[in-house]
Order: sequence, then C-alpha cells, then structure tokens
Amino acid sequence: MEKQELIEQLNINLKGITDAKVKETILYLFNLIEELSTTNRELQQEIQQLGDENNRLKGEQGKPKIKANKKEMVEPEDISSKKERHKGDRRPKRQRATKKDKIKIDRIELCEVDKELLPADAEFKGYERVVVQDLQIATDNIEFKKELYYSPAKRKSYRGKLPRGYEGDFGPKIKALALIMKNVSNTSEPKILDFFTSFNIKISSGTLSNILIKKKEPFHQEKDELFKAGLQSSSYQQMDETKARVEGKNYHTHIVCNPFYTAYFSTEHKDRLTTLKILLNNCELKYCLNQQAFTFLGQLKVAEKYINELNRLQSDQEFDLNEFDHLLVENLPSLKKRVKGKILEAAAIASYRQRLDFPVVKTLLCDDAPQFKTLTEELALCWVHDGRHYKKLRPLLPFNADKLDQFIELYWYYYSKLYDYKSSPSPKSADLLSSEFDQLFSSQTDYQQLDERILKTKLEKENFLLVLKYPQLPLHNNASELAARVLVRKRDVSLHTLSPEGTKANVTFLSIVQTCKKLGVNAYDFIFDRINLSHLLSQ
Repeated sequence: MEKQELIEQLNINLKGITDAKVKETILYLFNLIEELSTTNRELQQEIQQLGDENNRLKGEQGKPKIKANKKEMVEPEDISSKKERHKGDRRPKRQRATKKDKIKIDRIELCEVDKELLPADAEFKGYERVVVQDLQIATDNIEFKKELYYSPAKRKSYRGKLPRGYEGDFGPKIKALALIMKNVSNTSEPKILDFFTSFNIKISSGTLSNILIKKKEPFHQEKDELFKAGLQSSSYQQMDETKARVEGKNYHTHIVCNPFYTAYFSTEHKDRLTTLKILLNNCELKYCLNQQAFTFLGQLKVAEKYINELNRLQSDQEFDLNEFDHLLVENLPSLKKRVKGKILEAAAIASYRQRLDFPVVKTLLCDDAPQFKTLTEELALCWVHDGRHYKKLRPLLPFNADKLDQFIELYWYYYSKLYDYKSSPSPKSADLLSSEFDQLFSSQTDYQQLDERILKTKLEKENFLLVLKYPQLPLHNNASELAARVLVRKRDVSLHTLSPEGTKANVTFLSIVQTCKKLGVNAYDFIFDRINLSHLLSQ
C-alpha cells in the first residue's frame, strides 16, 4: 500500500470514540507523527545544505536546480498571504484616467486633406485630435569659450566660470541620466556604458563609476535631511531588513519608512544596538544607567545579581561607549560578554528614549525579530508576517490539515474585521475585538504544533492589537517589505557594491528615488536639479 493511502486511512473521526484514554492515545500518536515528520523534513534539508557546502569546498557543484516539465510540475510551497491580506482592503477600485489629458504637448502639426480629393459639397468640420508620444535623444555637446585675462601687476590669471553642473568633461544631463538609469531603471554599469557609447559619448567605465559614486556629499546630506523629516512626518515608523553584499561579504540593508518616505541603511550586523543606531541615522550612541535602564535590564532578562551590582551606579549621567565601557570594567571586572551586551543595550535604549537632539520613534511596526523589541515605547507587529507562520505548518495527517485550514480561515476573517475597524473605530468595537482575540487565540485544536503557534500569537496580544489604540497604524508591514524587494531586484542586476563609497551611494539614491515615488516627484528632475545646485548644497 502506498504511503499516501496509509496516511489517508488515519483520518479517524475522533468524535465517535467514547473512551477518553483511547482518544488521548490517538491524539498523542498523531502529534508524535507530525513532530517526527517535521524533524525528518528539517534534517533532510540540513543534510542537503551540508552536502552542497561540502561539494563546494571540494571544488564541485551542489545539487542542481532542475525545473520539472509543465505537466509534472508540482505547486511549490506558498506561504504568501497576499490574497488574504487584500480581503480586508475595502478601497474602491481605481478609475482609469485619460492618458491624453496628462500628456505634455511639445508641438502641434497640421495634417491637411488633399483638396483635390474633396468633393464639391465637402464642408470643414474642425479638427480630429490625435496625440502621439515620441522621444528625441540627441547629443548636446558644448564647446565653452572661457574668457582669460592676466594681470602683470598681480601676476594672476582670471578665467570665466563654467555654468553649474558642467564641471568635468560631462554635463548635468549625462550625470543625471546615468544616476537615473542606475538607481531608477536598475540598469547595470556596462549597459549604461553601452547606451552612452551608442550615441558617440566618449566615456570610460572608470569615469562612469566616478559619476555614480564619487563626490555625492550633497545627495548624502539630502538623504540625512529626508530621514530626519520622515521621522517627524508620522506617528509611527515601519522597519524591515534584507540581505546585501558588500565587497564580497554578507551585510544587511535596513529599511525605515512610513507613507511619506523610505530610507535605506547598509550595515555589517543587524543586532539591537545596530538597529538603534540606524534610528539615530548612524549618530554615536550614548549610554545611561537611569531608572528606566533598570526596567530594560529586567525585560532583557539580566540576572538579578548583576542588576544589584549596577544599582550603585544608577544616575542620569550619559556616557559615550569608551566611558561606559571603562565604568563597567572598573566596577564589574568579571562581567561576561553576553551579559555586558545586554547592559549596553539597556543603557543605550534608556539614553535614546530621552534624546532631544534627534526625533525619537515612539511606535514601530515590524515583524517579531528580536532586534526590534524594547527599542521603542510601543511595538506593533505585522499580522501578515504572523500569518506566514501558520502557513509554514505542513501537517502530514488529514485530521491536522483540516484543523489548520479551519483556523487559518478564522484568522483571516478576524483580520478583515480589524481592517473594518480602522475605517470606523469606536471604544465599543475595540472592546469587542479584544474579546474576540482572546476567544480565537485560546482555541485548542488537539494539533500540538498549531496550538503552540496559536499560543505564541496570544502572548503578543498587546502588540497585535495596538491598532485598536491607533487606527491609523497599518495591519501589516508590506510597505517596508516592498521597499526591501526593490533592493533585491537591484541585487539581481548588480550583485554587490565594491567600496564604502559605492555602498553609501547605493543606499542614498535608493532612499531619494523611493521617497520621490511616494511623494509624486519626478526623480530625474529632482536629481538634475540637485546636480545643478551641487555647489550650493555643499557649501
């Protein structure tokens, strides 16, 4: 008998079993089968990864990715929640606008009828309007004649100045177009070079690289101001992280955004202190052992004996890293590295919460990654990210599969009710939804892995239902995930950056371009304008 047939025969109707011990034994065996199945699947994946890595170390190749024939193709595991997420979206469908009304007319040409073809009784009835879009790409090479004067008395030459943006051998249009092709159109540098050379622009790959990453201080300044203004523009911020490659090494690119801006930051690490530093736009962290810091020490589960020793150091004084490290070494010389890290985190968060020189984030929307926790006063968790955890469960037995399907349906039904609440919030509705949350996430399904997942969601009730307090909060972190996808698409074309300057330019222009899109600003016009004003911005 086939394995699948055996599994299907295990779809026992437990309601018909009256013996409690028999029922309990069957449920225990069901859950044991699921646990062993999950462990076996995870071990198989790990063995394959280790085998592939071993082959690569020996100079061989790992397991090839061979696509199946269409007829034999099996649906891949789908943990996306796109369909369910849009169930709650009650926005009206977008009406198609007439394109012609938005097209800028550069010139008008008259198309005449050959009068010899007209019959004698033909009457003129006006014009039929036809709009055709076209584009003209042509060189605009300029020879500047700079006046030159020399003063024998002062032994000094005086030369006419070039217009702003024309410094070097290339004008602002080429500079702006190169930046747009790289950072908006996601074109690789070799293809940008091909484009320019096809129009007889004499430019080397090194010069093109310099245009893209060198002397971009005005743009970096623009990004700094953009980020600071963005933090002040909304009562909440969203945050996510994705992988990046810098000089052949694994890095992390962090995204901070809200409806008005998107900012990117690339760092070597993604721990809590790094995340905190990003929220301060890479300003140096300060450390403070005030009363609030001791609250965070408890939340970070620092042992009581260390907290007691630190009590005598409590004060509102702030320290830089060297000063604080010296303080800890002097007073707690035998402090373990892991405990010291948590003390640094608690002291840095305490200092961050009371800063006045930079906007402090009060509410952060993100997934349940540990580096985001405790940073801000309030933490909102993404429902869609949590929903993926349920879709990742892969029950082997039909009995458990049915339980999972039923719960997932109830999960997204509750999500849609939260979405409705956002459009018409009220204290009565908030209380009702809070009670419904308790009821839904107190469910006992007898499918152990599902029950454990339900309990994890229940323990985060305050974070998932923060929307009842702030209806303007999104229910999901889709905005920052879409921003991360932009970086992933760029990584597909340009695998990694090769220098600190290139890395900084990459995140700066990503931030500027994505913010322009959110604000309805033409990115080419913006970059061209800044190139023309580069001298003023850098002063």
